[in-house]
Amino acid sequence: MQKGLEPTSPAAVQQRTGFVRVRGAREHNLKNIDLEIPRDALVVFTGVSGSGKSSLAFGTLYAEAQRRYLESVSPYARRLFHQMPVPDVDDVDGLPPAVALQQQRGSPTARSSVGSVTTVSNLLRMLYSRAGDYPRGQAILYAESFSPNTPEGACPQCHGLGRVYEVTERSMVPDDTLTIRERAIAAWPTAWHGQNLRDIAITLGFDVDRPWRDLPKKDRDWLLFTDEQPTVPVYPGYTQQEVRRALKRKEEPAYQGTFTSAKRHVLHTFANTQSPLMKRRVTQYMVSTECPLCHGKRLRPESLSVTFAGLDIADISSLPLSRLADVFRPYADGTAPRPAKIEAEHPEKLVVAQRIAQDLVARLSVMLDLGLGYLAVDRGTPTLSPGELQRLRLATQVRSNLFGVVYVLDEPSAGLHPTDTEALLHALGQLKASGNSQFVVEHNLHVIRHADWIVDVGPGAGEQGGLVIYSGPPDGLSQVEASQTRRFLFGGSPLPPREVRPPKGWLRLGGVTRNNLQDLNVAFPLGVLTTVTGVSGSGKSSLVSQALVELVAEHLGHDIREPAEEGEELEQASMVASEGRIVSGIEGIKRLVRVDQKPIGRTPRSNLATYTGLFDHIRKLFAATKQARTRRYDAGRFSFNVAKGRCPTCEGEGFVMVELLFLPSVYTPCPTCHGARYNADTLKIKYRDKSIADVLGMTVDAAWDFFANEPPLQRSLTIVREVGLGYLRLGQPATELSGGEAQRIKLATELQRIQRGETLYVLDEPTTGLHPADVERLVVQLHGLVEAGNTVIVVEHNMRVAAKSDWIMDLGPGAGDEGGQVVASGPPGEVAEASGSRTAPYLSRAFV
Repeated sequence: MQKGLEPTSPAAVQQRTGFVRVRGAREHNLKNIDLEIPRDALVVFTGVSGSGKSSLAFGTLYAEAQRRYLESVSPYARRLFHQMPVPDVDDVDGLPPAVALQQQRGSPTARSSVGSVTTVSNLLRMLYSRAGDYPRGQAILYAESFSPNTPEGACPQCHGLGRVYEVTERSMVPDDTLTIRERAIAAWPTAWHGQNLRDIAITLGFDVDRPWRDLPKKDRDWLLFTDEQPTVPVYPGYTQQEVRRALKRKEEPAYQGTFTSAKRHVLHTFANTQSPLMKRRVTQYMVSTECPLCHGKRLRPESLSVTFAGLDIADISSLPLSRLADVFRPYADGTAPRPAKIEAEHPEKLVVAQRIAQDLVARLSVMLDLGLGYLAVDRGTPTLSPGELQRLRLATQVRSNLFGVVYVLDEPSAGLHPTDTEALLHALGQLKASGNSQFVVEHNLHVIRHADWIVDVGPGAGEQGGLVIYSGPPDGLSQVEASQTRRFLFGGSPLPPREVRPPKGWLRLGGVTRNNLQDLNVAFPLGVLTTVTGVSGSGKSSLVSQALVELVAEHLGHDIREPAEEGEELEQASMVASEGRIVSGIEGIKRLVRVDQKPIGRTPRSNLATYTGLFDHIRKLFAATKQARTRRYDAGRFSFNVAKGRCPTCEGEGFVMVELLFLPSVYTPCPTCHGARYNADTLKIKYRDKSIADVLGMTVDAAWDFFANEPPLQRSLTIVREVGLGYLRLGQPATELSGGEAQRIKLATELQRIQRGETLYVLDEPTTGLHPADVERLVVQLHGLVEAGNTVIVVEHNMRVAAKSDWIMDLGPGAGDEGGQVVASGPPGEVAEASGSRTAPYLSRAFV
């Protein structure tokens, strides 16, 4: 075992002078709990999903630590912080300052990168500014000149994007066999505006009934690219001959219309529209090519002319972190060549280079220890997994050398292969050795076993949880019968032998190229549950969640693009698509379903009930009551998004925000509806003595009992419970859900559908946020999909999931450039014995 990983002995923990004492914690589902946990230790909070672990670790301990820290900050500075709500707790004693490292919610900005998250980019810019090799006669540049995100550094032609965007005849007229009347100019607007432009074209004398490719080139170019905007009389519904006669007779037109070329419409709409839908529509007619000035490097020529170690800053930022460390190590230890001219004329440059190189090497070594050496400095954060992003942030904290701080971490092992978890534990050991405490919310049994202290929250989820059923050294948990963690942590529960399903066919892909995958040929079995494994960064998500999904979606005609964030449409449009082809087997797939961890909604108005369709059934039940029929209330009356039924004061939000300027904004229940969301008349309608607001406040488990005599609701609620979400409230806002919860809601919604078979389901790490007990329930659901005639492919690090699958595809052998190959492929028993597979040793333990 590595130094720093050893758990502290129970006796040593008990002898500590420092404890954090919590009294009367009632945040969310916590039931007025009292708790004592040691400082300067690795404390793991565990329990089934939804038991209250995060409410205790983040909602209470971290929130209280942040509140106390911000009290020492000036009122003006407080406005710059994202302030958590004040926790519902009587008292917390002995709590040091805290730093929270949570799983990233939502998508980071497209301009954010590995370098910006870790501050490595800042060091590189300073290095090039102060110690770079400049061309003769060039003035010294400031650090900002080496950033593509600043006016000083961005390439003047592509504005720091690395690509230029233009419209072409082919992009705006995808089918040149069509006529203008048949909407050959696809880039023109739809509906009335598009018809208006076609009517104007008739007035201008263009033949709208002739195939586009047969029109004279000068006519095609004018219609597509002219900047002229003539205003002419318009005669809607007239033929070309009738328009000519009307113009000759100077007949009164229906109106005067102004012409706009297709290019002008696309560029004007993209630059000025406030509608994300419109912006997304016109983006598809814009073609991106590499910027001819910076050749994709995003910086102005003056910045790219400065080099260090023979590389410009764009080239050095594209190196994997492991190779970057090799470049700077000689400069850090003073063994790099020292040019005589620089030593004589600018000795300060050598000093600056050595100091910055030493800092860089120290930062990079921590990232390499955490298994992140395959990442490049310029790798965009949207392409990183939540686990990779959290480990990058953890690396900066390890390097900071703080003392006496509590680090509160949210499942730091998420997205980690078992072999990478060892490196994570070593990093946590370094933090502990520096005199810090770690409060970790975790389900990974390997991490739990290395804890100095365990806080097991439960016994169940939601209303059945919220109690601390054990707090103490790990061994003591073995005596707690009520703990669901206990049976997995002690003695193990070996997997019973099961007969794997034989593949019904094969989906073969050829020439797959994406990230570290290079011209890969691969075959996925159909009609079975396949788990794709491999060390972090080996290429699993690149192969399954990107290449496979993109190729199948293209063949089926599915649009899988996600809506871009405001201002990032071009960055998203320029993201490189996967290369490759489907060789055979696609005839066995009629539908593709990707179940990812992206939010189910961006506003609190979206919730579990609305997303799964449960709310439609519930509203119909209320509309069918005698009271509702008497008042002629339809189902729409019971929607909090419709004016006739919702509270007019809060407009269906259930709360109002009070802006306190220097303090966290306070959300208080609406003074009119008191948080119910509906107006008084709507709330008078009762179904079995419950109002619509009462039902939305129920957990899934409570609703399952309440609607026992409603088969459609019973079936849907049963499925939601079986994926481990019985603790969620029906009306719980989408913004409060974790990525794992959102993914399981999507899975539950899909499971409700009538299964027709021949569907390909793709899931990326579906066990994120799940307790081992909930993982077993999830696997049952995945096998249910396969039994219905479907194919399920999951990317997963959980060895119990892999062992219970029908087929395993292991990628590797390493990460980044050392990965991207299929190391082993076959039934779990065979892969567990495969030589050269880093997964095999851990997989074999799952069968013991």
